[in-house]
Amino acid sequence: MTHRRYAVVGSGHRARMYVDAITETYPEQAALVAICEPNPVRAGYYVERVTSRGFAEPSVWHPEALEEMIRAERIDRVLICAPDDQHAALIVRAMDAGADVVVEKPLTIDAASATAIADAVERTGRDLVLTFNYRYSPRNSALRRVIQDGLIGDVLSIDFSWVLDTNHGADYFRRWHREKTHSGGLLVHKASHHFDLVNWWIRSTPRRVFASGGLRFYGAESAAARGLGARPERGTHDGAHDPFELDLRDDPRLDALYYSAEQHDGYRRDRDVFGPGITIEDNLALIVDYTSGATLSYSLNAHSPWEGYRVAVNGTLGRAELDVVERGAVLAGDGLHPALDPSATEARTSEHVRPEGERLLVQRHWEAAIEVPVDGAAGGHGGGDALLLSDVFVGPGDDPLARPAGWRDGVASIAVGIAGNRSLATGLPVEVAELGIPSLEHVRA
Repeated sequence: MTHRRYAVVGSGHRARMYVDAITETYPEQAALVAICEPNPVRAGYYVERVTSRGFAEPSVWHPEALEEMIRAERIDRVLICAPDDQHAALIVRAMDAGADVVVEKPLTIDAASATAIADAVERTGRDLVLTFNYRYSPRNSALRRVIQDGLIGDVLSIDFSWVLDTNHGADYFRRWHREKTHSGGLLVHKASHHFDLVNWWIRSTPRRVFASGGLRFYGAESAAARGLGARPERGTHDGAHDPFELDLRDDPRLDALYYSAEQHDGYRRDRDVFGPGITIEDNLALIVDYTSGATLSYSLNAHSPWEGYRVAVNGTLGRAELDVVERGAVLAGDGLHPALDPSATEARTSEHVRPEGERLLVQRHWEAAIEVPVDGAAGGHGGGDALLLSDVFVGPGDDPLARPAGWRDGVASIAVGIAGNRSLATGLPVEVAELGIPSLEHVRA
């Protein structure tokens, strides 16, 4: 059995999933031997997490020394959990230094850096894995199977609506994601998940994109238009708080990773969602034409009172509909991680709140609708995270649903968002081929 030496690059909140997987579930397949992080407090948080479980202390390196770290620690694979605009440079440098790469979505945020990644893959022959965990969620896998088995015939169109609530959605407007130069906006950072699902569900690639949207709820101008008045610059302060403010001291993990660490780099994780400087959109709508001839109509709202998504796939033989409620309501006092609070869970599942859950219906022409069972499991995304991590650390087996994703899948997912951002800027439809990104013709079906 292969035992790989890993390094985590970027030790914010998302790194925890990989650190815990290595130290709790896959110590026979993986060893975390190095952490690459410029902030000593955040690096120290994960060093302590590793050593407290009886493992050797991982060395700590600054990103400027990435290549030296890979050589000195004989790194087989790096796990990149850094901000989105840093992905491409880190991927290229790691591959050139001789390591394979596992990277969080999105692959990168613009066409030029996507090309640089493609060139590095060709030049080095290194492996690049994208962690699209939504593919592994049982409900999404079930819809893939319905389409793949031909139950609704050839896909002609898709209606896809995703709503982020005033807990999760608002959080993108507090942190570095609020600046499009760092995240590519929600069309790239968040919606790359959604566009990957569509690409994967229908086994096609985007051809043309038209987008419309703007910053209409969050931000200083929107707040002024609604008469919200003066607000504190950040949520961590003494005194009364409104539900949109995040006090980092209320969450031990956020306190340790960010509030206690900001003295070293000045990064504030809790900026006001109605403050100045936000350059991303909170309401978005797209029309995407695919090479297969199908058309996607997509919308994203980041200030909904509930969270989930609805997708309908129209085919030549009928229609499939997937409705998902991930959180039925955001209640005052829930905090950033309400799922960890039993009292909040009880309140959200009461008869007065939208019921959480999922339902997949298939209805063929001239037939009654049938409900397709969705078999979930414990853990994130209905057990999907565990399946993804197994593929990452053990290796994928023969998957009839083709869930493991590579760099071409990553390019195909961000192509929609990159084209959408250009369309927002110009007011015109954008041909994906005109972006100059690598060919999408050979994305795995």
